[in-house]
Amino acid sequence: MWSITLCCLPVHRATFYFPGSNFMSWSTCFCLFDVLLLSISHAPSSLHINQTQHCKLLTGLVSSQAQLCRSNLELMQTIITAAREVKKTCQKTFSDMRWNCSSIDIPVDAPKYRPDLDRGTREAAFVYALSAATISHTIARACTSGDLRLCSCGPIPAEIPEPGYRWGGCGDNLHYGLIMGSKFSDAPMKMKRAGSHANKLMHLHNSEVGRQALRDALVMKCKCHGVSGSCSIRTCWRGLQDLREIAMDLKTKYLSATKVVHRPMGTRKQLVPKDIDIRPVRENELVYLQSSPDFCAKNDKQGSVGTQDRQCNKTSLGSDSCDLMCCGRGYNPYTEKLVERCHCKYHWCCYVTCKKCERLVERYVCK
Repeated sequence: MWSITLCCLPVHRATFYFPGSNFMSWSTCFCLFDVLLLSISHAPSSLHINQTQHCKLLTGLVSSQAQLCRSNLELMQTIITAAREVKKTCQKTFSDMRWNCSSIDIPVDAPKYRPDLDRGTREAAFVYALSAATISHTIARACTSGDLRLCSCGPIPAEIPEPGYRWGGCGDNLHYGLIMGSKFSDAPMKMKRAGSHANKLMHLHNSEVGRQALRDALVMKCKCHGVSGSCSIRTCWRGLQDLREIAMDLKTKYLSATKVVHRPMGTRKQLVPKDIDIRPVRENELVYLQSSPDFCAKNDKQGSVGTQDRQCNKTSLGSDSCDLMCCGRGYNPYTEKLVERCHCKYHWCCYVTCKKCERLVERYVCK
């Protein structure tokens, strides 16, 4: 039986049975923010939310999210896809740093997410921004591919293209993606019971930074037409860059994130830069409230899994170097045998044959 544990609100347990699927257990945590997208990344590919009563069982959703689920079941399936993408993309983007998105790699038997994402750190800022960008990105692409019946291709741009270019194809529907993505991911933070006002402001701000990065990633893509590939005419559309490129942009913002404090500004409290509070927070900068641990040693209270046994690069001068990754503790070498294709030959017509070659590679892991 599908088993879904909803947490961060008073805990309720919901049980799902999806016809046509195998019986197995899936335990995950839902929280009052975008990280609920991350936790459902544990869902097997066979999971399908295809009946409105399934939405009623998701008691951890706030009312507007549940209503969105009931009115658009396909959208919830897209959100599950987005959750998997967040986890995968985050881990790839930070694979060379001490914090490698371990916070969102939630074990299926864990009672909740790791605490570093609940403390208003710069890591939480990145996760929120990436989550918001990913859900809108996934929805926009789903419109283009025809996976969502309530939307279609993006609108044709109003500007007149240059000579030799013409608008056509099927552009990503970023407008629909942003609307539906923000409706779902921002809804919990607009509830009165959703934590401190400072945390809500931080998370809403960083989610919008993620969506702004997505807007900046909408570029013109073209396909050539002409005799013998002459490209005399180009058919163009507006399409989104790959999520990995957007994540790298957000990583840059993460590295230069601004620490803020929650203090009165005029008639209400707002987030302002801690060290330079003479200016407001910029719309395109990630912000955080609490400093992060160094992530060198395991510390469950701070959400750090440490870097022991992490692979490092002995010749690197960057964050993946053995000196920085291992925090001065040193490292151990080991030898790994790689099997690769080699001595490939092309045979007319038309196949390639290769041999298999073995070579030994020296690797290093932190003590």
